[in-house]
Amino acid sequence: MAWFWGKAVRSCAAKGDASNNASLQMPVQYVKGVGPSLAEALQRLGVATAEDLILHFPRDYQDRTHLTPISQLTDGETATVIARVASADSRKARTGITVTRVVVEDDTGLVSLVFFNQRYLQDQFTRLRGRQILIHGQPVRDRWDMQFRSPDWEPLSEVDSPRRVLPIYPLCEGLTQGRLRRAIAAALDRCLHLMPEPIPHYLRERRSLPDVWSALRGVHQPDSIEEMERARRRLVYEELLVLQVALAARRNALNRDPGVQFPDAPTVAARFAQQLPFELTAAQQRVVQQITADMASPRPMNRLLQGDVGSGKTVVAACAIAAAVEAGYQAAVMAPTEILAEQHHRVFRNLLEPFGVRVSLLIGSLSAAERQAAYQAVATGQSHVAIGTHALIQEGVAFGNLGLVVIDEQHRFGVVQRASLRAKGVNPDVLVMTATPIPRTLALTVYGDLDVSIIDEMPPGRRPVRTHWKRAGDRQKVYEGIRRLVSEGRQAYIVCPLVEESEKLAAQAATDLAERLQREVFPDLKVGLLHGQMRPAEKDAAMDDFRAGRTHVLVTTTVIEVGVDVPNASVMVVEDAERFGLAQLHQLRGRVGRGEHQSYCVLLGDARTPEGEARLQVMASTTDGFRIAEEDLHLRGPGEFYGTRQSGLPSLRIANIVRDLGVLEQAREDAQQLVEGDPDLAEPEHRILAGQVRRRCPSIELASVS
Repeated sequence: MAWFWGKAVRSCAAKGDASNNASLQMPVQYVKGVGPSLAEALQRLGVATAEDLILHFPRDYQDRTHLTPISQLTDGETATVIARVASADSRKARTGITVTRVVVEDDTGLVSLVFFNQRYLQDQFTRLRGRQILIHGQPVRDRWDMQFRSPDWEPLSEVDSPRRVLPIYPLCEGLTQGRLRRAIAAALDRCLHLMPEPIPHYLRERRSLPDVWSALRGVHQPDSIEEMERARRRLVYEELLVLQVALAARRNALNRDPGVQFPDAPTVAARFAQQLPFELTAAQQRVVQQITADMASPRPMNRLLQGDVGSGKTVVAACAIAAAVEAGYQAAVMAPTEILAEQHHRVFRNLLEPFGVRVSLLIGSLSAAERQAAYQAVATGQSHVAIGTHALIQEGVAFGNLGLVVIDEQHRFGVVQRASLRAKGVNPDVLVMTATPIPRTLALTVYGDLDVSIIDEMPPGRRPVRTHWKRAGDRQKVYEGIRRLVSEGRQAYIVCPLVEESEKLAAQAATDLAERLQREVFPDLKVGLLHGQMRPAEKDAAMDDFRAGRTHVLVTTTVIEVGVDVPNASVMVVEDAERFGLAQLHQLRGRVGRGEHQSYCVLLGDARTPEGEARLQVMASTTDGFRIAEEDLHLRGPGEFYGTRQSGLPSLRIANIVRDLGVLEQAREDAQQLVEGDPDLAEPEHRILAGQVRRRCPSIELASVS
């Protein structure tokens, strides 16, 4: 994208030398018409230089290409009108609000413009009496006449053409659309020619794209919707091309150096699976074959394993670990929370220790003596598998012979953390796992450098969780349902409302809810409590009591979102469910339905927005994680879905991967061909592009890009 050019010295291939480059980086206050006060407001939008101003893109457009005569205005229908100012006056209403009424006219009739608490407008419109202005908004009919209430308007002399498309920009306090448009126009006039062109000419021809200068002018000052769409498509392609080149170059760099080779991995994994007390599903068998084929290859494995909650990813990982250990190597499993790490420790011990595989746990809450013993076992190779949290990447952790890295719920880790774990070995194979199904559109963006395996089948006997959306007024009936299930021997989770401000507030909310439920609702049952502010020993005790059935109802925060497996827990109630995202609700629901009994998820909440209502309806209608993920992407948009910041990828500033999937696929195809033909991006026509990849994607390992 044009903004990839950052604030570093531009390539000599750009139009302009180093002295001209200073114009792109000049403080925004020196752009014509900006000045110190407007510059201060722009700083709040992250706009500090002339270049930043050029790259501050519209969020929407007003199509003013069609004018409506006043006599043809329709109540509630957006319209653009050119009319003469006839009169303006201000009066104070009985409520104390100052109402400024402006009457405008054309050859077909009169209409009023009404503004509230903006008395200064009376003077402005009085000076404009007899002159034409352009008005854009939704007219409404009141008892006396048709009127526009607080419409957009401009004196016609300040509009280049009355028939044009106007950009609508993100604003902050102290900015108006008019002032920002004028500032951007001034920056374009002075600095646009200095912007470099990163897309090679042959790709612009292949995809019928305009050059960067035409595109930037067209996205800010289009003469038509069609011109704006052409300009936007070019800038979207550029943004996605840079990202896909970064991912392709990373993949190429990882594959250059030979990895660990496990030639017998397919045979060993198959033999291990046959000795398990249950049979793998067909999907698990297919995925194990894909993973072990990678392991048998000299090329380092970089594979993403997707599988819905409860689909059996852990067993698949155990097959890969068994193959690595059989070949004389160690494995490391990193999880985002201590609860999940401890869960993995229990499961992997049960699966692997009967075959002589020693499994160690490395988490921050270990005592000094326990930690030192674990360090020693891992360093000497006495421990074959190390399972832990971020503690695995501490400086004191050394592996005797690390050959396989498994990262669970990997989107919760930053790029640096994942790279630190890989660095504990010599180019080990890497398997990353997630229980959050990823839409195909997002997988192409976030995981363009990984091979993908999907477990799309649940183990036999798993009953779908029945999900119900209940209004807050039904809370007592929901609690009665919990009591009935507990009387039948089941257990329940109650997830307290989401509190964004701090973990301490969330912990207090959970504590208050648990105390109230114990005192007022379930005085004859045992109500437990689990939240992130508890000490490790307290968390362990709470979970042990719940697993053992000593606790009937566990009140918890989202700390149980992953890593909790209690088969007897067959009901989950999520309080104020409209506050949660779809992916998080799906993860929470995955804590039940893990045993032989029918399980239920009850979403308690009164959705106050159409989006909140849509989320709850989707959850109640399906348990298909991939459908939920697609709906989540459509509802929330691509910006923060699935932690693109944590993945190390740049935020998308103009592209929308829901709307722009076709462009994404073109950019991915072109990037792969480009990197295959020029792995180091050393060809003259690729050098500017290489610079933008480095600047825009600094967190992606790009050893091969010169």
